[in-house]
Amino acid sequence: MARRGHGKKLSYYQQGMTAIFASQKDQRFSYGCYVPESYDEDGTNDYPLTVLVHGSTRNVDMLRHQFREFAETHQTIVLAPLFPCGIVIPGDMHNYKRILFEGIRYDLILLSMVEEISALYRIRGDKFLLHGFSGGGQFAHRFFYLHPERLAGVSIGAPGSVTLLDDNKPWWVGTGGMEEMFGHAPNIDAMRRVPVQMVIGGDDIETWDIIVAENSSSWMEGINDSGANRIERLRRLESNFLTHGIAVRFDVVPGVMHVGSQMHPAVQAFFSSLLSGSRNG
Repeated sequence: MARRGHGKKLSYYQQGMTAIFASQKDQRFSYGCYVPESYDEDGTNDYPLTVLVHGSTRNVDMLRHQFREFAETHQTIVLAPLFPCGIVIPGDMHNYKRILFEGIRYDLILLSMVEEISALYRIRGDKFLLHGFSGGGQFAHRFFYLHPERLAGVSIGAPGSVTLLDDNKPWWVGTGGMEEMFGHAPNIDAMRRVPVQMVIGGDDIETWDIIVAENSSSWMEGINDSGANRIERLRRLESNFLTHGIAVRFDVVPGVMHVGSQMHPAVQAFFSSLLSGSRNG
């Protein structure tokens, strides 16, 4: 990937905790970044990229704030996309979680944001770290199926529903029909080369928000079969990955319910090990 991010002068609003900017690919969507204070437009070093995908509450400012110290310590630029509720269908909460929704490819929206900020900052954007919690965890593992070659590591946090690597089950219960929908099937060999973390609270057993009713727009045959709660569902996904030779680091945070911020120390420890390894390598 060609080096970019040169010849532009950053404004005040493009530094540190940046303003929220509309995506130039599709202005229904937007993003914010955190840029380390030491960033020098005239420097020569490129920065790794960490992408944080929100859950249903779309708390992008909180996410960036909570990874601020991590970004400074590891000199990584943070990108937090914002996929608003109610796109196309008023009141809809789930759109981005499914990757393909009402003709919108949310995976490609994210990749366009990566390209956009790579034209502004000195970013190693060919591969990036990706974390998502809850709805973001749904997005993260489905993005992983489509673009493993773009990931330096993926952290899957407490998804309410999971997509299993199973061509006998249709998307998004399984991976059946992916080639027709997305142009290619999952590249299992490439997935095996990506470090994977699954992370969840030890008390994340509430079910009110994850059981899909038959009258729901999210209903599919088998959608509730992977487990009674998020822990069981994530363990089922782990087992599915292991069956396909994909190694998994499974972190349980004791005494914690469905609270994404309390997963962050485990996520940051995982990402720190990957960033330290890339520097040492």
